[in-house]
Parts: sequence; structure tokens; C-alpha cells
Amino acid sequence: MKDLGSETFLRFDDVKKSYDQKNLVVKGFNMDVRDGEFITLLGPSGSGKTTVLMMLAGFESVTSGDIAIAGKSINRTAPYKRNIGMVFQNYALFPHMTVAENLAYPLTVRKMPKAQIKDRVAEYLKLVELSDFGDRRPGQLSGGQRQRVALARAMIFEPTLILMDEPLGALDKNLREQMQFEITRLHKQLGFTVIYVTHDQTEALSMSSRIAVFNDGVVQQCAPPAELYERPSNAFVAGFIGENNFVPGKVTAIQGNTVQVQTDGGTVVAQLAEGLSEGGPCQVSIRPEKLFIHPTTHAYDNALTVRFNTRIYVGDFIRYYFKLPDGTDIIVKVLNDLSAPEFDDGAEAQLLWLASDCIAFPAG
Repeated sequence: MKDLGSETFLRFDDVKKSYDQKNLVVKGFNMDVRDGEFITLLGPSGSGKTTVLMMLAGFESVTSGDIAIAGKSINRTAPYKRNIGMVFQNYALFPHMTVAENLAYPLTVRKMPKAQIKDRVAEYLKLVELSDFGDRRPGQLSGGQRQRVALARAMIFEPTLILMDEPLGALDKNLREQMQFEITRLHKQLGFTVIYVTHDQTEALSMSSRIAVFNDGVVQQCAPPAELYERPSNAFVAGFIGENNFVPGKVTAIQGNTVQVQTDGGTVVAQLAEGLSEGGPCQVSIRPEKLFIHPTTHAYDNALTVRFNTRIYVGDFIRYYFKLPDGTDIIVKVLNDLSAPEFDDGAEAQLLWLASDCIAFPAG
């Protein structure tokens, strides 16, 4: 994989989109993308992520703002002149053409010599491990094979940028995971730039250089996967990325970057998020895997008294469900080993964790 440069390859500058000239679907999108990055636009349905992709592709117009590739605005550039490859959820392959003919099509319309087309098709069939399938039609392939053909067709004319719109949404879990690996492998091998749209958090976390989390037309946070998961900037991101517990409380003291919070199960210390004030309501965010059940050998700063509700066997781990005195549910994930404890219904327990592993956000 080529090294990422420091210069911006793709830029979104205060991009907005409205379909009725009244309500904004995208509310001022800004992002700089370096050559070779894998950027994922993640968010719930209707959050604006797909609209951003469609504006970049040229299938939707920009209401205001600017999109530039290599320093040149593409707002008024026709889609077919943007040199962008597209991969869709439904593959969008020509059913009457063979796999080889599907791959040759974008080269044919660019008037590449036939001998070069033949060589390029063979090269990309080998790249996606489908060398023996060139004479088959899409209907004779599995879902994973068809998606690999769609990916090869998007890459074969060597575009400046590849856009992927929920490309794995139609695949089952095993195929989906296999294709995540394939796309990541090809991205590392060829170094192309990707803008990827999905609502699947695991997919985004496992594949991306950076993830932009959308909600209601606004990017809530854009950061590398580990930063997004470990240090979400607000409660929406904390709740949308992975699984989280939110414990309500009241801020009793603020000291530097930490905050002391009085909850219904005891006083805890957490990392400070923006917008908190002493005496105000808050919610403490804690990942289920960061919690430990007393007794434990793990270091801890905080302890909450809870009551056991139930536990669910998931295979590689066990999910424990507890309740605070105020009825707030708390989930703990424990590895499935001999140390996993047993509780009677309603039994009292203590949950322990480090202050560095939780963040206090403004309530609501």
C-alpha cells in the first residue's frame, strides 16, 4: 500500500443539499481526504451519508458549497467525466454479458485497443481470483463472486476514486466478512482512494482509515476507528458506535479533564466531555467490555452497586444484565471461561472499572 501523502486529494467545502429549497438534508459538510485513504460515511437511514456520495458521483447536484478533486471543482462536471468508479449493493452488472465482457465494457467505451483490453481483463480477473469465470454470466455466479466482479469493473479503468454504496448489504454474514477482507486486501495492494457508505458499525471499524459519523445531515465526529470507539466526542457517537451503557447522574465536581458524578449506585469519576457544568445533569458512558464484576484482579477506580437480572450465553462471551436502584439497565460482557460468575436472581453485585474508560456527557 502506498504511503498517504499530506496533501488533500478530495475536498468537501461547506457542502449543503436541499431537495425543496427549505430543508437541508446535508447541513454544511466539510472534509479533506488524502490520496489512498479509505473513508467511511456511517450513520442511520436518512442521516445524509448517501446524499453526500451521490453529490460526489454527480448523480445529485450540490445546493451550495464545493467539491474538488486534485484542486479542481467538479460541481459542474458531468458524472462520466469525473473518472470515478462505483460499486453498488445490487452489483449493477449487465446480465446479458459474460463476466469478461462486463469488465471490458468501461475500457471499450474509453476506446482502449482490443489487445490491451484483453490483457487488462485477464489481469483483473486474476486480481479478484475469478480467472476461470470469465465466460460465465452474472446469473451463474454466487453473490460474493458477483460483488467481486462489480469491484473489478469499478477498478479496471484505474479511476482516481472509488465510491461504494452499501456494497455488502445483500450478502449473508459469512460472505460479508469475506468481502470485507477482499476489499481491504485490494485497497492495500492497489492504494486507491475509497469513499464507502454503510450503516454497519463493525464493517466501518474493521475497514476504514477514518470514519465520519452522520446524524441529521451533520457529521458528529470524523476520526480513525480506535479514536471514534474509545473517545467519542458526544453521546450520539458513543451510542451509535458499538454497544454502550449510559448511567444518569449529577456533576458534583470538575477537576481538570475529569468530572465527579453522583449516580444512583454511588459516586464515580469519568473523563470530561464538552458542555458539562457543576451541578448539572449528565450521563456516564461505559462500554460493556470495560466493566468488571467484583471480585476481580483488574485495576479499577470506580464501583457501582447493582442487582443481577439475567445472563445470556452468546458463545465466546456471556452478557450479564444488571439494574441500578433507579431501574437503569447495565450490560457487562465477560469472556466465556471458568471465571464467569453465577448469580441468584436479584442478587446484589458490584461493577468496577477505570475512570479512563468512561466519559461523562451532557444529559439528553
